[in-house]
Amino acid sequence: MDKGNTKQEILNTALEMFSVQGFEATSISQLADAVGIRKASMYSHFASKQEILDALMEQTLEGYEKHSIFAKANWDDPAYTKDKQDMTPDTAVQMLQGQVRYILHDPQIRRARKMLTIEQFRNPQMAALQTKQNYTDVLNYCTGLVRFLIRQGKLTGSDPEIMAAQLCFPISVWINLCDREPEREAEVMGLMQRHIRQFFKMYETGGKS
Repeated sequence: MDKGNTKQEILNTALEMFSVQGFEATSISQLADAVGIRKASMYSHFASKQEILDALMEQTLEGYEKHSIFAKANWDDPAYTKDKQDMTPDTAVQMLQGQVRYILHDPQIRRARKMLTIEQFRNPQMAALQTKQNYTDVLNYCTGLVRFLIRQGKLTGSDPEIMAAQLCFPISVWINLCDREPEREAEVMGLMQRHIRQFFKMYETGGKS
């Protein structure tokens, strides 16, 4: 096996094992056996298990920042919002469902999320990344979206951050549900659609519906 390919195979295998049994419970010997190489050969690619974890964190964050709409959105940038001027409830449903499907099905993101869930109470770096990905970025994205829609005259409301929390946190709970029970994804997508439509209906009428 090519050395570069072996290094990536180690990372892929480590992410899978860390996301199932945790970092502390996974040994270098187990990793080597799963990859199909000798334990000594592992050290020609990584000096330690911690170095493997650091490489995984860097790789995961890079992929997340590149592909996640929650991370890269800028609702104050006209270049970002130019194709969103006529946003409707249907558009919002498609946009948010598309991101949730990416989060649920991208192998790297899915496994990394499970690893963060397991390790967040033992590793401060992972706790910070868990907060960023699953709270800060999501709330900031939805707050920016709500403020944009208020500026466009499509929604009314005096507290965009609370409106954003009402929009995004049920979706976060549903993502966690799908992690535990993936067979419920179709149900969750239906709930998301109804939730987003109800959100628009409520704030389009100033909360009087």
